[in-house]
Amino acid sequence: QVQLVESGGGLVQAGGSLRLSCAASGRSGRDYAMGWFRQAPGKEREFVAALSRSGGSTMYADFVKGRFTISRDGAKNTVYLQMNSLKPEDTAVYYCAASQFSIPTTVKMYNYWGQGTQVTVAS
Repeated sequence: QVQLVESGGGLVQAGGSLRLSCAASGRSGRDYAMGWFRQAPGKEREFVAALSRSGGSTMYADFVKGRFTISRDGAKNTVYLQMNSLKPEDTAVYYCAASQFSIPTTVKMYNYWGQGTQVTVAS
């Protein structure tokens, strides 16, 4: 098993940046593909970005391409989501997740979830 703890959320002005962190404990994060999802009030949880186990492959939702970057620090067992050019519609709770699949993009393919961190983008 792996435990995930997100941090780095907060309030930012539109156009600003935040970096979310997801610290993994238990089994090594390298045993899993890692992903970020988000959920806004009244909406379903949606895929944001994913990173393969090796770190060699990434996938992004169309609405974050060119603005967000997912990465991993193996030594720290931590996955990051760098978010630039933030928009008010990016406001949501952001969740980190781990999967035993290759590079999954759906909620059902993830085995472990963090508690989430709130990101609020003011206009």
